[in-house]
Amino acid sequence: MRSRHNRHHVSDKYHIVTVLADISGVDAIGLHRLAYAQDGYFTIRQARLHGFSGRLLAHHISRGRYQRERRGLYRLRDYPGSGHEEVRALWLAVGAERAAISHESALELHGLSDVLPDRVHMIVDRSQRGLRPPAGVVLHTTLIPLTPAEVVIRDGIRVTAPARSILDAASAGTAPEQIETAVRQSVDRGLVMAQDLITLAEDRGGRVARLVRRATDRNHTG
Repeated sequence: MRSRHNRHHVSDKYHIVTVLADISGVDAIGLHRLAYAQDGYFTIRQARLHGFSGRLLAHHISRGRYQRERRGLYRLRDYPGSGHEEVRALWLAVGAERAAISHESALELHGLSDVLPDRVHMIVDRSQRGLRPPAGVVLHTTLIPLTPAEVVIRDGIRVTAPARSILDAASAGTAPEQIETAVRQSVDRGLVMAQDLITLAEDRGGRVARLVRRATDRNHTG
């Protein structure tokens, strides 16, 4: 009986040490602050950076504190929704550090044109072309990495800047009237300078250059 008691004692002690090891160094407040800025979402990578092990995450999920949204993506339970939560969730699932919302999805976030994309467009470096995007995502690649001037932050989400968004959407075949509307709105709101946009469009050539020049000409004569 004494031997069995000792075995139970050792087992209980090991369990306590394991749980304490999970808790040691955990920054739950920091993780929650990050999640609050991301519509309640956080990734497995972000959780680990804040000291959470897989075991501890599973414990919180079983207790109903967090919920698993998809592989590698979690959310604070019962967090209120927002207008961009689906875009944010998919962006985080692809990788916040490597993807930016782009093309028509970026135009929508900037409030340019009347596009209503049925999928979320993102852009990554060509080196990431092997990524398997989750359902609902269109992944574009760029040979030349985005420069700091080509990326802005909107509600905590990395988004291509207005000029880059317009040119990418035009290159991808967005309807001409939507591109012209986006050009006029971006110039009227002071988001881009007409001549700067024309110069960038000339580098794309053909259809893109014609669309942008026509939109700026109409904006000037109007």
